[in-house]
Order: sequence, then structure tokens, then C-alpha cells
Amino acid sequence: MAIARKRQVSLVDTKYYHCISRCVRRAFLCGEDRFIGQSYEHRRGWVEDKLGELAKVFCIDVCAYAVMSNHTHLVLYVDDKKANRLNDKAIVIRWHKLCKGTLLTQKYIQGEKLSKVELIFFNQTVKQYRERLASISWFMRLLNEDIARRANKEDNCTGRFWEGRFKSQALLDEAALAACMAYVELNPIRAKMANTPEESDHTSAQVRLICAKEGKQPKQLLRFAGMSRQVMPKGLPFELKSYLELVELTGRVMREDKHGHIDNMTLPLLERLNISSENWLKLTTQFTRVFHGAVGRPASQEGYCENLNRKRRANISNCAKLFA
Repeated sequence: MAIARKRQVSLVDTKYYHCISRCVRRAFLCGEDRFIGQSYEHRRGWVEDKLGELAKVFCIDVCAYAVMSNHTHLVLYVDDKKANRLNDKAIVIRWHKLCKGTLLTQKYIQGEKLSKVELIFFNQTVKQYRERLASISWFMRLLNEDIARRANKEDNCTGRFWEGRFKSQALLDEAALAACMAYVELNPIRAKMANTPEESDHTSAQVRLICAKEGKQPKQLLRFAGMSRQVMPKGLPFELKSYLELVELTGRVMREDKHGHIDNMTLPLLERLNISSENWLKLTTQFTRVFHGAVGRPASQEGYCENLNRKRRANISNCAKLFA
């Protein structure tokens, strides 16, 4: 039975979540329909463009993504503190970039004075918008609805384009985050669509590598902030260079269709995460097979389940084995 979204998201425990959406059509999301010989590859660009648009408006950052033929993988960071810091006007302006809003919010933006009664309803609406701008469900809803409408219009048909719900996994600690990001970014290599991360089109890995050549980090993705420290700025808790090297080497090992090993120059990151090279390869090739719910070390799982009042601790044995 599907678990309610509110019983999967606990921002007290983690702000990182892995989301998967699958297409239900034979034509696939972006692949080639062999029956009629038509290619839908251009739709992968639709997803990337919409992701960038939504990330600018929502208080949600994109950590990693891969747009495949019949599904998409996203790793998202929910910045609820940012949503709470924004004033009412900023919240309304952001929401109006997504939807029309209400007569009251339109009136407020135009500078018209609101009555006391109108202010009560206006404040309730702004509170709702503030919550939505930090909601993974709304982020995924607006992403998938836009792609579905455009695809239906192009196919001249109606009906469901995506599966009923997107799947989400809470990533409870740094080890789970690093493993999931690498798993997502190496999807095209596992599917034999590319040989190396830099050749993996429509992935965050390719975007990061292009920018890294110029000594930059892409603006549309959450930045790498370096190793965890006492005063930690916003960003992924890894060193960019070490992470990219690790992903590159992992991709090469996977593409050769053998177990291989991880080069010594990337060991410091694996050592800090306390993941053996053998476990790392299993995590980055079988992440969604091994884990079907929240992912993280047993200690992280306990706090997460306690805060959500969940008695069953999914994946606890695999988490204990692979993150040991």
C-alpha cells in the first residue's frame, strides 16, 4: 500500500529527497517509438528547462538529476528556512510566476489597499503559498503536469502520461546522499546510453563537468560546499573535485561490466563516508533495488521513524550492511 506523502517527508530529519517519476506510455517519455519511427528525444530538454524554471521560484534546490527514456530521477533539497525568511510580497511574486493567484493577491501586487477582512483571507493565502513553495509534492506536480500537457498536445491525445504518483525516498545522512546522487548521475552509463559521465546527456553530472572545466559550479544546481564543518554554508557537504572524480571512476568501472575497484585517489571521500569500495559499487548500481523507503544509517532511521510515528523501519538490514 502506498504511504501518504506527509508520512515520508520529515524536514526535521533531512532536507534531501530522491524522487522518481515514470511514464506509462509505449512511446516513452523521450525515447524513440520503434513502431512509427518517431523520436521524442527533444522532450528531455523540456524536463531540464522546466527544472531550471521551478528551481528559481521554489525554495527547493536540485542536487542531481537524470532524464531517461521512460523515467526521471531527481535529488532535491528543501530549503524551508528560506521560505520562512521571505516576506509576503516575495512569496506572492514567486507564486504568481507559477499560477495566477487569487483576486486578493492580484490586488495586493497592484498596490491596492486591502480591508481588514480581506487581509485575514490574504494572510491565509500567503501562508498556504509559503508552504507550497517548500513542498516537494507541489514541485513535482507542476513539473509533471507541464510535461504531460505538452506531450499530450504533441501526441494529439488525452489521458495519463505519468504513473499515478511519483516515488520519493528520504536520504537521511551524507552517505545516503552521496550514494544516491552518484546512482542518479550514472543512470545513462548503467543503461549503456553513454560511456562516461561527461557524455551522459541531460544529467546533472554533465552540467557540473562542463562548468568544472571553467572552474565554476552551475547556477541551476545546488553548490558543493566542501567538507562538513562547524559553520557550514548552504550546499552539498562534499568537495566538488573529490565527488566528480569518484563518479567518473565509478562510471568507468560500471561501463566495463566488471566489479573492479575504486582508485586510491578517491578513497578519502569513501573513508569519510565510511563506505567500502565494494559497497559503494553495489549502492551506485542497485540503489532503488536495495532500498524502497528512507535510506540512511540505522541511527538516522530511528530518529526519522520516531518523528513520523512509524513503527516499521524499512531497509534497516540493508542500511546496516552497506553503510557499515
